[in-house]
Amino acid sequence: MAESRKVVTIVFADVTGSTALGEQLDPEAMRRVMERYFAEMRTVLERHGGTVEKFIGDAVMAVFGIPTVHEDDALRAVRAAAEMRARLEQLNTEFEGDRGITIAVRTGVNTGEVVAGDPSQGQAFATGDAVNVAARLEQAAEPGEILLGPLTRRLAGEAVRIEPVEPLELKGKAEPVEAWRLVEVLPDVPAYTRRIDAPFVGRERELAALRAAYERARESSSCELVTVTGPAGIGKSRLVRELVTSVGDEPRVLVGRCLSYGEGITYWPLAEMVRQVAGAEPRAKLAELLGSEPDGALATERLLAAVGTTDESARTEEIFWATRILFERLAAERPLVVVVDDIHWAEQTLLDLVEYLVGFVRAPLVVACTARSELFDAHPHWPRAGLIELEALDDGAAEALIAALLEQTELSADVRDQIRKRAEGNPLFVEQMLALAAENGNGDTPVPATIQALLGARLDHLVPDERDVLVRGAVEGRLFHRGAVSALSSAEESDGLPGRLLTLTRKSFLRPDESLFPGDDAFRFVHVLVRDSAYEAAPKALRADLHERYAAWLESKAAARLPELEEIVGYHLEQSYRYRESLGEPADDLRRNAGERLAAAGERAARRGDYRATANLLERALQLLPMDDPKTLELSFTLGSALADNGKLEEAQALYQTAAESARRLGLETRALSAEIKRSHLSVQTDPSWSAEEARALVLHALPVLEAANDVHGLASAWRLTWLIESMLGRLAAAQAAAKNALEYARQADDPGLISDASAA
Repeated sequence: MAESRKVVTIVFADVTGSTALGEQLDPEAMRRVMERYFAEMRTVLERHGGTVEKFIGDAVMAVFGIPTVHEDDALRAVRAAAEMRARLEQLNTEFEGDRGITIAVRTGVNTGEVVAGDPSQGQAFATGDAVNVAARLEQAAEPGEILLGPLTRRLAGEAVRIEPVEPLELKGKAEPVEAWRLVEVLPDVPAYTRRIDAPFVGRERELAALRAAYERARESSSCELVTVTGPAGIGKSRLVRELVTSVGDEPRVLVGRCLSYGEGITYWPLAEMVRQVAGAEPRAKLAELLGSEPDGALATERLLAAVGTTDESARTEEIFWATRILFERLAAERPLVVVVDDIHWAEQTLLDLVEYLVGFVRAPLVVACTARSELFDAHPHWPRAGLIELEALDDGAAEALIAALLEQTELSADVRDQIRKRAEGNPLFVEQMLALAAENGNGDTPVPATIQALLGARLDHLVPDERDVLVRGAVEGRLFHRGAVSALSSAEESDGLPGRLLTLTRKSFLRPDESLFPGDDAFRFVHVLVRDSAYEAAPKALRADLHERYAAWLESKAAARLPELEEIVGYHLEQSYRYRESLGEPADDLRRNAGERLAAAGERAARRGDYRATANLLERALQLLPMDDPKTLELSFTLGSALADNGKLEEAQALYQTAAESARRLGLETRALSAEIKRSHLSVQTDPSWSAEEARALVLHALPVLEAANDVHGLASAWRLTWLIESMLGRLAAAQAAAKNALEYARQADDPGLISDASAA
């Protein structure tokens, strides 16, 4: 497992009072008790998908998300913690009866980003603040209590009942940490789903295809299979629910959901349907339903065996037959719609059952399955007849969805537009972002943790070579080129690159796009959040290396176009430096190179009058370049003008003050005076205490110094300030003369900004 950044959930559980317990028991007896306890806890944790990293004294630490991230890792961890508590109650009954003792455990569960490494390579299994907080939550818990951290609570969603506790003052944390006491985990509730009241928008064509399948099944008394595919949250279940709504009460509808993990999951959807037909104790109702069928009693027993309500076993073919008998019996009364959600998680046996029903049922039955696109990766032979592939909603439908969901909530037009753009037509993303924006009080719209978990899990299930391609593509951006990925890969990796790009396109991570470079292929991430997730999974050290290498590739690829691409080169060098800086690695040459590229791009932006870009580029450049340098000093003047043109007058003033101080340290008195003149010119608009007489004194002192040095830039600014002073004092003739001098010196300086300012005077 290569080192990577992941959002995982950590469970810390520690036995309390073990010292006193040790005094009661013989060391060998104590050892057997703890071995039994640890074995039971490991079994529970691993059954829910956790990896037990280590036992620390009397504590156990497990991580959910290593080696592979799952979208419901937080809920898995909470379920595991709850089951550990329940299992301990059973163990304590045994311990008390055998040895007269009981064990008390306190537990902390926390979710956050860690760096995951490979212990076999000497790397830490999981490192990060999230691990420390989990341990602190455990220490703050009372015996028998399970405390959840903030992100765990959010990701567990509606599947848990919790109680808030007072924010905890945790060792090593500057601010109190919010925490919740786990009361109960609700059975069979997923971590998060689409809102049940979500309006139906933009899927009329797909709904028509579903309706057509239903009509065919009803009219010909046959079984129709429809598979609705698409990424998580795109609206698959919502579409099927709309079919059920649109056909009214005519059909009977049964719904089953495939589980991502757990015991007895093969026939879980069938078990849910049997309960819907026959209740929690289905034997009597099934016997009544199937009593008139040939071998109805046998079919009842085989169904009970399949759904786990009897200890008897049944062969696969017998279960298939019994299911067909049940469904045909139900469909004989009225059409039957069977919905099987999330079949990308289904066991092969369940998929075989669906195909068997399609082939053998002779009754009006529609089997509507929903699945993510990766269904066909695991099961390439799944029937494609009746396939409906959902794509993102268009802007109009997305806006209609936002409007409908916001009936009871006020959000600004800017926030709504930002959500629409970032969600890119995914209804679940729209809903989650709207909910988070409402919680944040109409402010920023960060990506909700639920979406990050979905995307992180999807990426983590790719093979390492495919993830590496996405990481390298993400360094270039949402649009990237095959040549760039090849340059950022080893020779061995480059050999298989075309095939991996095609595979990722087929898996709906990428789509082909128009190349910016002749002779190269371009690809675009299907969603910007997929790109962001791929990028954020890379360790900072790798990002630093890839950004620097990409800058070199771009320079070699587009040497003739380098001036227009210098901003991009500078950006990648800047990113590389920032990551190295955060890791404590010296990179002075990289810092200066990045600053010089950004500065050159900023100066070009100034020459074309793009002051917003000028300000952005030069502010970043000045953070990288040494201030006590004549060239950097000149950049300060250009940046100051751009800030002023953007209305950031106080920032410009502060910059000119800093520039004046730097100029004097460098012994450049004329540049110091020029900076003071520009600062004074801005002060009239921002400083109520500005004095025309003080400004006049500054100009009278500066003019001879600037003239002696033939500093035409400084003279243009000095005469422009003189124009302002004389105008405010009502001396129009003197003001006109000053304006004329300002324009003359600005032309000598050949500075478009100065010429524009002087012309306006």
